[in-house]
Amino acid sequence: MPTIAIVAGEASGDLLGSHLIRALKKRRPDIEFVGIAGPKMQAEGAKSLFPMEQLSVRGYVEVLRHLPGLLSLRKQLRRYFLQTRPDLFIGIDAPDFNFALERSLKKKGIPTIHYVSPSIWAWRKGRIKKIKSAVSHMLALFPFEPAIYQDAGIQVSYVGHPLADILPITPDMQAARESLKLSQDARVIAMLPGSRQSEVKQLADLYVKTARLIAEQQADTVFLVPLVTRETRAIFQEAIYENNAEDLPLQILFGHAHMAMEAADAVIVASGTATLEAALIKRPMVITYRMPALSWFLLKRMNYLPYVGLPNILAGRFVVPELLQHDATPEKLADATLRMINDEALMKDIREEFTRMHQLLRQNTEEKAADAILAIL
Repeated sequence: MPTIAIVAGEASGDLLGSHLIRALKKRRPDIEFVGIAGPKMQAEGAKSLFPMEQLSVRGYVEVLRHLPGLLSLRKQLRRYFLQTRPDLFIGIDAPDFNFALERSLKKKGIPTIHYVSPSIWAWRKGRIKKIKSAVSHMLALFPFEPAIYQDAGIQVSYVGHPLADILPITPDMQAARESLKLSQDARVIAMLPGSRQSEVKQLADLYVKTARLIAEQQADTVFLVPLVTRETRAIFQEAIYENNAEDLPLQILFGHAHMAMEAADAVIVASGTATLEAALIKRPMVITYRMPALSWFLLKRMNYLPYVGLPNILAGRFVVPELLQHDATPEKLADATLRMINDEALMKDIREEFTRMHQLLRQNTEEKAADAILAIL
């Protein structure tokens, strides 16, 4: 019975991993999966040796604080996999954690696949040599990535993005609003402050103050805030209380992020995978992010691209505004959002660009990824 070791580091990786496991099990139901898995992967049959939350750390300062635990976790995984000798290892995203683990396993003769290319096209391009020593085969989600790996002599497959397969080309705003019991005539803004507690702590106060400013200028606006855990809900509710904002037409949802975006006229969203989800749902957005000052200082020194949001990176231009760190103020966020939603020509251009993007990324991803993996297995 073949065994695939698999490690995912956060909610987006858990989603990718669950689709991949399902596609592989359709063809090879005898494969066992073991490693670090979230609830979606476990629902597909993966065995998790440790909680996935232990890997969900973002930002340089935050990683340093958790470094001893992360190093211990990786050491335990390495020892377990070298003892049990899986037929294949798949690292899903979490490159700083997974590449070192993959390098150790590859040296001992275990083939390694990395699913989701890190952003080497934006920064740390010298990392390609280390990737080559760690990865037997790279699965790339975006069409401009394979050439980078081919030039470096690394086996690579462009598989597209699974969200592009899942989400319909034409979203149904009316149905989403009916499900959420919202008026078809209301102005609706979805606000997504991220999935991690650290992200919500950075953005909750900002989002509540932004909602207040928008509501003062656009009286019929309803705000939807989908949050995935009790802890993040509590953080956001505390921000509402501290800002005396209980009167705001603001609905906290338990999950339902896709439905909230589909029901919305526009989205205010933390930089990350949710920006791509919003683009695939064809929703104009304002991208924002805040992090601790030292993490921001270090990131800025990495010579990043002029944009950080995936929709802008894929388009190669600023399709939607980005307000980061010191520019992420309630006044600037409210102004950017109102200017966008009141410019119908701009909204139409954004939707057309996102439709083109969706068609480019729709590649029957899980089947292509399964093909590449089974060829190595």
